[in-house]
Amino acid sequence: RTVPSPLPLEIIELKAIRRLSQAGFVVVACGGGGIPVIQRESGDLRGVEAVIDKDLVSSLLARLLEANLFVISTSVEKVAINYRKPAQQWLDTITLSEARQHHAKGHFPPGSMGPKIDAMTQFIEETGNPGIITDPLNLGLALQSKTGTHFIPD
Repeated sequence: RTVPSPLPLEIIELKAIRRLSQAGFVVVACGGGGIPVIQRESGDLRGVEAVIDKDLVSSLLARLLEANLFVISTSVEKVAINYRKPAQQWLDTITLSEARQHHAKGHFPPGSMGPKIDAMTQFIEETGNPGIITDPLNLGLALQSKTGTHFIPD
């Protein structure tokens, strides 16, 4: 069964997430993309059959919280072009315009790296701040600029 995957527009719990984060708590939010809802004329929220992309909602949350850095944890240490092909090339640092160019050439498929690249470019476009994509094992090293793919504004 196929359901729509609308772009996330709002995070209902934003005030609580912000308060907890500012108080020093590690907040786990928007897991699995969150629960898609629409607002009725009465103001009540109603669940809808849809799937919210976890990367896009994470980007929205990072932008709304005015994050200095947006990190996406995934299954690979670095982003690659020509992934799993003879000409595969791991990317250490990539600019916003380079990411757009590679995406337009089809290097980042929709069911794989595509949503992560979309989320990262949205974050950088709106904030001008950098981002990193890496795997959980290398997160500490990526934060030290020793691995991962680092996304920077143009």
